[in-house]
Amino acid sequence: MLYDCVIIGGGIAGLQGAIQLGRYKHQVLVIDANDGRSTLCQSYHNVLGYPDGVSGPELRSIGQKHAKSLGVGFAVDRAVAAETTAEGLFTITTESNKTYQAKRLLLSTGIVDRIPPFKELSPCLGISVYVCPDCDGYEVTNRQTIVMGSGNPGANMALTLHYWTPHIIYINHEQTEVDEKLLTKLHDKNIKYINTPIERVIANGPDFNGVELKTGEQVKGERGFVAFGGNEVKSQLAKQLGVELHENKHILVDPRTKKTNVEHVWAAGDVVAHSEQVTIAMGDGSQAAIWIHKTLLEE
Repeated sequence: MLYDCVIIGGGIAGLQGAIQLGRYKHQVLVIDANDGRSTLCQSYHNVLGYPDGVSGPELRSIGQKHAKSLGVGFAVDRAVAAETTAEGLFTITTESNKTYQAKRLLLSTGIVDRIPPFKELSPCLGISVYVCPDCDGYEVTNRQTIVMGSGNPGANMALTLHYWTPHIIYINHEQTEVDEKLLTKLHDKNIKYINTPIERVIANGPDFNGVELKTGEQVKGERGFVAFGGNEVKSQLAKQLGVELHENKHILVDPRTKKTNVEHVWAAGDVVAHSEQVTIAMGDGSQAAIWIHKTLLEE
């Protein structure tokens, strides 16, 4: 079957794009491995219509149901290769060795956060432990907050969060070097700096309570932030297609249309070079879909 559009990545941007294209009555397939960033967050707090928060899995479930009601198809799989055919179409090959062909591509492959493998963290993500200060800095207002991080990224996160709370402890879990300039700023803002690895996270279900260091010392906290740097930008398929990337590997798109430099390839969501926000991902997905529809009409 030849699809009008294949969407690679079924997170928030991909689902919003699928809904919009479904409402245009196009033949659409979403390929998603169900392990993206939106599967992890237990609560987004800055989304219109959800003042008490909404989890990533819930938003995904609502979006999938909505898209399916519009005839959008879903393949639970991982796209591993993409190429342009001689006819100007796209062939996508998946991990299970299936192939799909499409007239248009929407890449919404996202990023993968580097989160330490403490099993206690997962239930806390988005509820009492966060990764994005623009999304959730507000949630630590005047609370004792522990930044679990590495080197300069952790130090910068601690300094950023000082806007909301003066009660910050930065634990350099990986003991990576921190620039003297940043150490001075931490000192000037009375941010406690601990250059010791974490043994375990102390939590009661979704409630973060602090950490225990390798030394056996326990550090109490009400909220946590993860800041290790080195997040993986999932732009490998874009690179295969010759899509232009930013120096940080995010995809560059036209700000109006979300189109890449490659004909008939669009990108949306966290993989694009801009702020990583659920609300922006939704807008990206809709905008890309609108322009995909316009080009399909030309045919």
